[in-house]
Amino acid sequence: MAILYTTKGSATGGRAGHGASENGVLDVTLTVPKELGGDGATGTNPEQLFAVGYSACFLGALKAVAGKEKVKIPEDAKVTATVGIGPREDGTGFGIEVSLSVDIPGMDKAQAEDLVAKAHIVCPYSHAMRTSTEVPVTVA
Repeated sequence: MAILYTTKGSATGGRAGHGASENGVLDVTLTVPKELGGDGATGTNPEQLFAVGYSACFLGALKAVAGKEKVKIPEDAKVTATVGIGPREDGTGFGIEVSLSVDIPGMDKAQAEDLVAKAHIVCPYSHAMRTSTEVPVTVA
């Protein structure tokens, strides 16, 4: 695969810490949700960041697919990703589950379903979730 863009993000402190992108534009306080044993402090968490990233990426894929078909996606179109986390059944760690809801106001449902199905193939987040992409891990 020819990589067209690369970025970096780092975290310190784990789920109760700090996260930032390499350019400093994303700079967040990380907190643990009460449901995972946290204190409910104000901040964000990895699941929220994943949900927003996936939503934005999927909407971008939808617009790209629609553009190829000369269809305009309205500005108020919205993708909502619901991300859940919980212990895996094998007891060795945690897993996530994701669902997407796509709202394209004013578009015929059949046309919207067709475009969404095509976007689900194009979107790299969807591809990674479907294929269990291997992630190389190194120690610095």
